[in-house]
Amino acid sequence: MLVLLGFAMIAVFMVLIMTKKLTPVLALIIVPTVFGLFAGAGLGIGDMVLDSMKSMTSTAALLMFAIIYFGLMIDVGLFDPLVRFILRKLGNDPAKVVLGTAILAAAVSLDGDGSTTFILTTAAMLPIYLRLKMSPVVLTCVAGLANGTMNILPWGGPTARAATALKLDVNDVFVPMIPSLIAGLVVVLVFSWLLGLQERNRLRAVAPEIWGTPSSAEPFSAVAFDGGTPAAGTAGGSGTGRGRKGSGPAPAGLSPEGSSVAVLERPETLVDDRDSAMADTALDPNRKTLRPKLQWFNLGLTVAVMVMLVADLVPLPFVFMVGSAIALLVNFPKVKDQGAQLIAHAPSIVAVVSMVMAAAVLTGVLKGTGMVEAMSAWLVQIIPTSMGPFMAVITGVLSIPMTFFMSNDAFYFGVLPVLSETAAHYGISGAEMARASITGQPFHLQSPLVPAILLLVSLAKVDLGDHHKKVLWRTAVISLVMLGVGMLTGAIGIG
Repeated sequence: MLVLLGFAMIAVFMVLIMTKKLTPVLALIIVPTVFGLFAGAGLGIGDMVLDSMKSMTSTAALLMFAIIYFGLMIDVGLFDPLVRFILRKLGNDPAKVVLGTAILAAAVSLDGDGSTTFILTTAAMLPIYLRLKMSPVVLTCVAGLANGTMNILPWGGPTARAATALKLDVNDVFVPMIPSLIAGLVVVLVFSWLLGLQERNRLRAVAPEIWGTPSSAEPFSAVAFDGGTPAAGTAGGSGTGRGRKGSGPAPAGLSPEGSSVAVLERPETLVDDRDSAMADTALDPNRKTLRPKLQWFNLGLTVAVMVMLVADLVPLPFVFMVGSAIALLVNFPKVKDQGAQLIAHAPSIVAVVSMVMAAAVLTGVLKGTGMVEAMSAWLVQIIPTSMGPFMAVITGVLSIPMTFFMSNDAFYFGVLPVLSETAAHYGISGAEMARASITGQPFHLQSPLVPAILLLVSLAKVDLGDHHKKVLWRTAVISLVMLGVGMLTGAIGIG
């Protein structure tokens, strides 16, 4: 009976979330309460939930103050110089543009919010893609790869969910996976460079008179442009230097001959366009929260926070609590401004922290009623003994499709606890199972169930199907690489 109730509860929970009949917070509270009462929990269900909630307070604190900290760093302009630096170094080479997109998306992904990452990356890079006649699908692909890989950061959501569901310290889950994260990012950069080369060759094939030919010995930008006009000897050039044919200026976005091929005047123009494109966004160059005089202080503080994260000398929630307090105090000395900053990030905080607290109902009922134990015992009976020691690896592989077709809440709070209980019979720790379960995140982030990816393709005006054709197999490769590196480093073991 407990096995049936347990699987039925998970199924109802997943269906309600995936069909959007209930928000994750409401589903996490209502569904387990109903099934817990059917399982005979009675009035003891309250104690089950509170006992479970005690283990989740540190995770809630981590998410809350990490959101405050990185949201504050974006507001004060910590990432603005990085954006400008990347854009100035890109020149007119599509390969560099795509690589710069990956670096920018990965850097902004440090805030743990996919929507913010995609808004900033699209606002910064889309004008360049359109001016260079590059495919926006490449932009969405690279941004999705970078953000999906960075999504295993402990304040990003999945790692915190895995730790919460298995009642683990989030540091125990994330820190051993840092080599896997680095390997994943390397693969992202390789894919980005290759995509950039493809775009470079495509543009040369479409308009060789403007972009040169693949066999050209000259640098790409020198072939394509010469100080703001087509280079000497190319279509639309004067053949004698930098002057235009004709007396009038060429229309914006057209070559002097009226061609539909875009011609950039200078790389600096991209930066100017980017500045105007940032108006009314989180990177608005005129926003009141900018603190340019404190740039080095904020950078040093962020580096210190990251060092403390890796060193694991102090509990991570306390690191972000202190970091957020220092950042607020120095950047916004006035109490009124401090309160305004906290209020500005309150919607993100409430959404995440309420989810963590509500998860205590599901995990408490699963554990308190004995559902998890009964379900794991049943799975142990049907899984061949020879496959038991590979449960962590199996979980990592399963996380790729399962997190694509269901939400993170459904997978981490509904499926992972059962798999973990089963793996425990073969000597595989919960931490190893949690680490394996987060390797599917690069693939998960491309799911249509993820609002952020829908926002990305909408901003870039890209068809979701086109995005999936380019991104899915690449994210699957990244997930498998992260899983493999985890196995090689011992973070994900075999029982």
